[in-house]
Amino acid sequence: MEPIEIRFGKTVRAEREKQGYSQEAFALHAGIHRTYVSSIELGKVQVSIRVAQQLADALEIPLSKLWKRIENLT
Repeated sequence: MEPIEIRFGKTVRAEREKQGYSQEAFALHAGIHRTYVSSIELGKVQVSIRVAQQLADALEIPLSKLWKRIENLT
């Protein structure tokens, strides 16, 4: 099984791309630096609950739905 950081990053990236955001536009919308978004999507960092909520808000989906998608990657 992949580490949670990898699954989280893949899920965020897939949803971002599905919604048509560039990484830069998404980062701006989420209030997070673009290089940090890149690190998240690559699974290189562990995000805080606050940042996870910012990402979910920017994607306009409930955080619980984001976690459900992550769980489905197992």
